[in-house]
Amino acid sequence: MKLGELIEKLGGTLLQGSSDLDLESVSSYEQADPDSLVFADSSATMREAFNSEAGAVVLHSRVAGSYPAGKSIVEAEQPRLWFAKAAKLLNRRQLSGKIHPAAVVARTAVLGENVRIDALAVIDEDVYIGAGSWVGAGAVLGMACSVGKDCRIYPNSVIYPLVALGNRVIVHAGAVLGADGFGYVRDSKSGAYTQFPQQGTLVIEDDVEIGANSTIDRGALAETRVRRGTKIDNLVHIGHNCDIGEDVILVMGTGISGSSTVGKGAVLAGQVGIGDHAHVGPGVILGGQAGVLSGKTVTNEGLRPGTVLWGTPARPLPQVLREIAILGRLAKRGGKGPAKDIS
Repeated sequence: MKLGELIEKLGGTLLQGSSDLDLESVSSYEQADPDSLVFADSSATMREAFNSEAGAVVLHSRVAGSYPAGKSIVEAEQPRLWFAKAAKLLNRRQLSGKIHPAAVVARTAVLGENVRIDALAVIDEDVYIGAGSWVGAGAVLGMACSVGKDCRIYPNSVIYPLVALGNRVIVHAGAVLGADGFGYVRDSKSGAYTQFPQQGTLVIEDDVEIGANSTIDRGALAETRVRRGTKIDNLVHIGHNCDIGEDVILVMGTGISGSSTVGKGAVLAGQVGIGDHAHVGPGVILGGQAGVLSGKTVTNEGLRPGTVLWGTPARPLPQVLREIAILGRLAKRGGKGPAKDIS
């Protein structure tokens, strides 16, 4: 792709060089070649970028100076973001639009233009797949599920019946979308458990990415929804009836119990645990292994932006550290007398 095309799509200003430069990929400084793009967002990284073999450098105006001859220089407000978006454009695969002979595609399935179905994938009755999407080897799309445009369904992932995916959704290998939620009714006399109906839906909105071996349950009677732009790491579980807001980050090992909500822009770090019917407010940051108890709500109200909540129940990290320090002082005193509050 020509550098000028990237600038046209992503914005930015060409400070030096040719817009006709052909770029093949983004690269690290060490592995760059004349067909590569690198970025710089500080004086130190600018020196590394300029000393590399890269043909083009995207940088922030704050690190601008004199530029070495022979390099194309692009100025962008957020060079790291510009670089990441350029990577997606440069790495976009042109699909062949073919269906492998070993794939199973139901007669009533509807496939858009340039859809690719790889070997041993199973596409059930009344499935819809939008233009430019790819279904990897061994993946299963259940009856009447729908997949939007330019989606990537990696091998051996399973999408249950009636699940709906928006456009540009990425589902990595082994993910399971739309399985029954873990909901049971106990017979008070016999102690036996009967499954509560799990007949709702799962909706994944545009630009969501779901990591390998992650699982998202369908709603019980209504829906589970993951909203636009959310990014889900590997080995994450989302229970039935949950509502995950826009641009949320869920890191590996996080578990969210049924009927809970996570607000827009929240970040849940590794191994965070959320109880059922709990609510995480917009923009909340939960540190690794933090916990929110069932039915509880955590918000950023009254806290500085960017405050990390930690521990179980989750509370501001400075408070947790003070509590740990006080407990440590008590332990040293052998429990004799009150410790001085060091807050």
